[in-house]
Amino acid sequence: MSTALNGKLVTVFGGSGFIGRHVIRALARRGYRVRAAVRRPDLATHLQPLGAPGQIMPIQANLRYRWSIDRAIEGADAVINAVGILAPTGKQTFDAVQSFGARAIAEAARDAGLPSMVHISAIGADANSVSEYARTKAEGEAAVLESLPDSVILRPSIVFGPEDNFFNQFAAMSGMAPALPLIGGGETLFQPVYVQDVAEAVAQAVDGKLKAGSVYELGGPEALSFKECLELMLEVIDRKRLLLPIPFPVASAMGKIMQMLPSPLLTADQVELLKSDNIVSEEAAKEGRTLEGIGIDPSTVAAILPTYLGMFAEHGQYATYRTS
Repeated sequence: MSTALNGKLVTVFGGSGFIGRHVIRALARRGYRVRAAVRRPDLATHLQPLGAPGQIMPIQANLRYRWSIDRAIEGADAVINAVGILAPTGKQTFDAVQSFGARAIAEAARDAGLPSMVHISAIGADANSVSEYARTKAEGEAAVLESLPDSVILRPSIVFGPEDNFFNQFAAMSGMAPALPLIGGGETLFQPVYVQDVAEAVAQAVDGKLKAGSVYELGGPEALSFKECLELMLEVIDRKRLLLPIPFPVASAMGKIMQMLPSPLLTADQVELLKSDNIVSEEAAKEGRTLEGIGIDPSTVAAILPTYLGMFAEHGQYATYRTS
């Protein structure tokens, strides 16, 4: 880790989240001072060891209150928006976080005199989508580019890593259930991208190495179906489970019921997202708006999953080291 600070300050909204914490680590290694803008600074102290003493400092910010956004951005040389949700909870709605929130950050950055920002969106962002998640992601992108046309938009596919909400969730489910659900038959394609590769792309954008006003699509080296993802996960944790196809109409009905729970495993909106493939477009690949296009060799799922799913193995994470 570099301890030589470069004198520049970067504000990261959503810095305590899954992607945000890896972005902060990548920035700290480059010598940036980092201000992690989060709703609960008291729950973000785990970020400070990612850099040198005093290099990373949490600050309270709520996207519903513009004054807190202005305070978090004051004096910053760059701004990153890594805020996003998979399901709404209370006042944290898709619109409030991914549309209104993105606009508020962009307008505050513009008013602070910054020429651009880095905005993390998602592959599948679509203003005309039936999915509220995808629609508000597109609205957020539009709002950012409207206020700061030179901003860089990064659209990752499904992101995996030690704290992910995909492989960890299904691995945990496999320890309790005899079968795992294949929504829509498990045919939807993903291009799983390692969180550290996403963080490196964000850091390159802050460095000014990515083209201003462009949208980059970030995917791993291979496209895998939903079914293939679960099969690989089960192979890594050495478990055998039935993979049960669930038709979309049935899954939607299940999602409508489950989304009323405090922490739903599935929502109707997520089912809607699964009706479309989540992979890098041919246009982005052709134009070099990908990880490979910016010089990052993406990690494979098979290489990374064993580094963090061991706890879900049939006989524990150290089972492979036991002797008879």
